[in-house]
Amino acid sequence: MSLPKAELHLHIEGTLEPELAFALAARNGVTLPYADTEELRKAYLFDDLQTFLNLYYELMAVLRTEADFADLADAYLARAAAQGVRHAEIFFDPQAHIARGVPMGTVVEGLWRALGRSEETHGVSTQLIMCFLRDESAESAMDTLRAAEPYLDRIVGIGLDSAEVGHPPVKFREVYEAAAGLGLRRVAHAGEEGPPAYITEALDLLGVERVDHGLRCMEDPELVERLVRERVPLTLCPLSNVRLRAVDVLAEHPLPAMMDAGLLCTVNSDDPAYFGGYAGDNFGAVREALGLGEERLRELARNSFEASFLEHDEERRARYIAEVEAYEFP
Repeated sequence: MSLPKAELHLHIEGTLEPELAFALAARNGVTLPYADTEELRKAYLFDDLQTFLNLYYELMAVLRTEADFADLADAYLARAAAQGVRHAEIFFDPQAHIARGVPMGTVVEGLWRALGRSEETHGVSTQLIMCFLRDESAESAMDTLRAAEPYLDRIVGIGLDSAEVGHPPVKFREVYEAAAGLGLRRVAHAGEEGPPAYITEALDLLGVERVDHGLRCMEDPELVERLVRERVPLTLCPLSNVRLRAVDVLAEHPLPAMMDAGLLCTVNSDDPAYFGGYAGDNFGAVREALGLGEERLRELARNSFEASFLEHDEERRARYIAEVEAYEFP
C-alpha cells in the first residue's frame, strides 16, 4: 500500500533478505550453513522471539564493511520507498557488530553512505537510532554510548531491543540518563513479550518518548488511560506480532481496540525480511484482516508523522501529513 507513511520501528539488520545475505557472504568469504536462498528462507519461521534472534544474530556475520552496511540500507530504502515510506527512523544494533570485531565507525559510516543521500536517491528522509541489547549488561550499553559519541551528528536517539523478558527497563536507567544529557531522543521496546509494568518503567525511569510495540498495555486500563492522556506513541508491528506468536492470527490483533481507546498507534515492519512484509505490506495486511477503512488507515499514517522526531523541521512534517490527506486509495 503506497499511502504516504513514516516508518518508526525498523531494525536495519532485520531487512537482510536471503539473496543479499548470500551476496555479502560471497563477497566477504563467509560460509553460511544453508545450501541456497530457498533453504535459508525456510529457516525464517520462528516459535518465539528467541528463535528469531538466534537466526538474526547468526546472519549478521555477513556484514563486515562499510559497503555491506551501505548496500543493506540502500536495499531497504528502495523497498520502503516503493511502499509509500516518506520518512524512516532506522534502528541499528552496534553491540552485535562490535562483538564480531566490526567497529562502531564502520557501521555508522556505512549506513550513512546510504542515509546521507536517501532523499536524493529514494525520496525518503531518514534518522538513525542506536539500540542497546537488553540481554547484554548495562556496562556494555554505557561503553557503546561512549563509543558512539564521535558520531552523534549522525545519531538522533537511542533505543532498547532484543530479548525482553527478564531484562526490565530499570537495568538501563543510568545509560538513558547519560543519553538524555547528550541531547538524544529516547525510545524503548516494552510490552511485546514483557508485562505492562515494563512500559510504565520505560516511561518513568528511562523517560522514553515513544514505546516500541507496547502491545500488552491493553492488560492495564490505567496504563492505557495514561498513554492516551500523555499522547505517547506506540510503534506496533502487526506481521511481526503474528510471526513471533504475540498474537495467534492477525484477525485477533488488538489494533482496532487500541485505536478505539484513543491510543496513538502507528504501523511498522520491525524486521521485514524475517516477518513477511515491509511497511506497506503491514498496512495492507491490517486493512484486509481487521477490516480497517480508509479513514482508519489515514489515521495510522497521520499518526506516524506526528510521532516522528521531526520537531526540527515542522514544515516537512506538515508537508508529509498533507500528502496523507490528499492520498487517493486505489
